[in-house]
Amino acid sequence: MSLASLKQELKLLESIFDKNHERFRIDSCCVDELACRFVSADCALLIRCTIAEEYPVSPPIWFAESEDPHLAAVLEKLGGICSGKTVLLQQLKRLLTDLCKLYGLPQHPDIEMLDQPLPSEQICCSFDLNKKSTTDENMSSEDDDEDMAEQDTDDMDHYEMKEDEPPEEKKTDEDGIEKENLDVLEKIRQNQRKDYLNGTVSGSVQATDRLMKELRDIYRSASFKGGNYAVELVNDSLYEWNVKILKVDPDSALHSDLLILKEKEEKCCISMNFSFRDNFPFDPPFVRVVSPILTGGYVLGGGAICMELLTKQGWSSAYSIESVIMQISATLVKGKARIQFGANTSQYSLARAQQSFKSLVQIHEKNGMPHSAIVHLSVYITGSESYQTHSCRANLRHCKYIRGRCWLMLFSCGEIPPQGALGKTCMVAV
Repeated sequence: MSLASLKQELKLLESIFDKNHERFRIDSCCVDELACRFVSADCALLIRCTIAEEYPVSPPIWFAESEDPHLAAVLEKLGGICSGKTVLLQQLKRLLTDLCKLYGLPQHPDIEMLDQPLPSEQICCSFDLNKKSTTDENMSSEDDDEDMAEQDTDDMDHYEMKEDEPPEEKKTDEDGIEKENLDVLEKIRQNQRKDYLNGTVSGSVQATDRLMKELRDIYRSASFKGGNYAVELVNDSLYEWNVKILKVDPDSALHSDLLILKEKEEKCCISMNFSFRDNFPFDPPFVRVVSPILTGGYVLGGGAICMELLTKQGWSSAYSIESVIMQISATLVKGKARIQFGANTSQYSLARAQQSFKSLVQIHEKNGMPHSAIVHLSVYITGSESYQTHSCRANLRHCKYIRGRCWLMLFSCGEIPPQGALGKTCMVAV
């Protein structure tokens, strides 16, 4: 199926489910992504779909900003619809049908409109009839035959020009990506085709398509181009990445340590390893620090990282990999990470990191995330025109992480917080 046919599918969807539709709305769509909204009396559920360049050979993958297991099951079933000329339309029909059942709603009559033929198919039928009529007229005389042949040639030239549009669309889709990174993407596609022909495909369709999209987005990213971090695939595998954090807060102690590391070992980065499983993006990647050896910064034994967003409980399929990288970078600084110069590098390993992270997850699953903790904060003292550092137990139920910093609204938890702190929003170190 050509890119033009995919555009016809998207055009049909927009004509049926506009932004004012009572049940299902297409918020935005392009040839590689679809954002839509299922509307009920109780909620407006945001659902996204990513479309691979190999569509329809590679079916679209769906995900939602919700942790509802019933909804996840509905989206997972869509992966079974992977054949036919209008995979996207058929997936959407199944999605709407199942969502109506899930939320106890009657099936909307507009769902049946997804079975109608595409406008492109109607155009093709019309073109065939016109071609037959033209052939009959050509048999009337040789002069007419020559004129019509010349006209047919002109029409064919025009038709071929339209067929040349998809490569231009492809170029636009990859606009903003450097040539060396385009070569990486092309090599991945070639390897995928080779594995498919050899019957040695690894991973899942949904994970592969999402990871390809994540990689393209990173290659376009201003943070990536600005040298904040670097990414390379391990053995050309989409499922294992080496990520280097190249820049951190210049006012942090970690930044100073990186400058010293550059002088001693000609290295000036924090190397991490990201590994993805077949059920990504519904499960988080496993992330560990490889080098250098760090103290603090929420880095556990073996190099695992203590962050809730890297656990199943804290993960969302809507998170982008770039946002995870930037969050980790900020968390290292927030946790006052320092490089342990001269440390034995063997203490960081995959096995030890997995064991440390497993223990952390078990503790969280058993006890949950703590609702209170001793916090250290600076409080502005009215009258003295100065800040004083205090420690107290604070309620963490209202804790939010914003750009790696822990912000919370302080409430009394059995201890009286310092004057001026109660009911205030403060940055704290937990």
